[in-house]
Amino acid sequence: MNIDTLIHARWIIPAEPGDKVYEHHALAIDDHKIIDILPADGAKLKYTPLEEHRLETHALIPGLINCHTHAAMTLFRGLADDLPLMDWLNNHIWPAEQRWVNPGFVEDGTELAIAEMIRGGVTCFNDMYFFPDHAAEVAAACGIRAVVGLILIDFPTTWARDANEYLVKGEQVHDKFRHNPLIRTAFAPHAPYTVSDGPLQRVSTLAEELDIPVHMHVHETWDEIERSLEQHDKRPLQRLRDLDLLGPRLLAVHMTQVEQDEIELVARHGVHVIHCPESNLKLASGFCPVHEFQAAGINVALGTDGAASNNDLDMLGEMRTAALLAKAVTADCSAVPAHAVLKMATINGAKALGLDQISGTLSIGKEADVVAIDLDRIETQPLYEPVSQLVYAGNRRQVTDVWVAGRQLLKEGHLTTIDEASVLEKAHAWREKISDQ
Repeated sequence: MNIDTLIHARWIIPAEPGDKVYEHHALAIDDHKIIDILPADGAKLKYTPLEEHRLETHALIPGLINCHTHAAMTLFRGLADDLPLMDWLNNHIWPAEQRWVNPGFVEDGTELAIAEMIRGGVTCFNDMYFFPDHAAEVAAACGIRAVVGLILIDFPTTWARDANEYLVKGEQVHDKFRHNPLIRTAFAPHAPYTVSDGPLQRVSTLAEELDIPVHMHVHETWDEIERSLEQHDKRPLQRLRDLDLLGPRLLAVHMTQVEQDEIELVARHGVHVIHCPESNLKLASGFCPVHEFQAAGINVALGTDGAASNNDLDMLGEMRTAALLAKAVTADCSAVPAHAVLKMATINGAKALGLDQISGTLSIGKEADVVAIDLDRIETQPLYEPVSQLVYAGNRRQVTDVWVAGRQLLKEGHLTTIDEASVLEKAHAWREKISDQ
């Protein structure tokens, strides 16, 4: 049978079932989908591929899904480090955004972020930033999946003047990309402390009408909780419940300040939690109770946050940090094991974004979003269990090949849809402009 691509690998790790690993198998891809996973010897007899890859020391995993980014902010990487969140935002990041953010900034910053993410095995990212139409255009041109946030905030910015304009422009972006196979949208109200009740109620209604998620920073810091108690006499999650925003559409990002009854509330309403461990650590925001969320049946996915507060978009690094942090916080070395954290970075992210029917696992019938990681390196030898080795010892420099919908975006470590030299040149130019001010 003639097919597009056949990939032979030492291990194929589908992510579901969680403990399944296929050894010496091949992945058959045709018409951008996975059509078979079978022993390598049988694949040679069954399929005649246009392209064949022999990755005898590699593990194939589903493409990593970065469930929370501010991609264009990669151009602010390292601009204001080692500061508390509100100082960082009010006195450094928001003023810099007022000065610099425009369509060109978003295009160049998003392309830089995508280049970094593809090189680290990311095949889909969930973004929250201004000029989402420009971010979407760049993502589509690069061949990566993206869920672009239809940003909403109470104060005027370079993108919109008021809540009504944010929402009108957001719907226009949704309409523009709704037939693009790589681009989805989500409403992205920034946070409970930056968006008032009226606009949030409109988001609740519009998200239901358009059948898209709501992506929002929630319970990120104690300052947010205090402010909500002062202004609304209730904690943010209670307020979101009263505004009909708690439900399976909501992606609650960070969730470091939660009480037991709020864990039960989130579980009851089917909210998805997006865990950003390294950003939370860097900004000293607190600890997300991942183990408790999972024990309550809550879907927990993984994100990096923006490179301005992390300072990288390294999902493999985020996986390791998430696994280790959960053990330290719970004083339980079995909390969030390697297989569970791999699911957080793949299928759990797909479920949160409503993409689990097409991505998130290496399964027959799904889109071929595939990452190859070479485990025959000094850093990952000797190898006894590939998933543990991947999570606790692997790093993004071991990612060699990446496919999205069967299209190869990274080949033997080289980007195929992005001009690396051009990306670097534009990053250098932005550094010169921003550092001169």
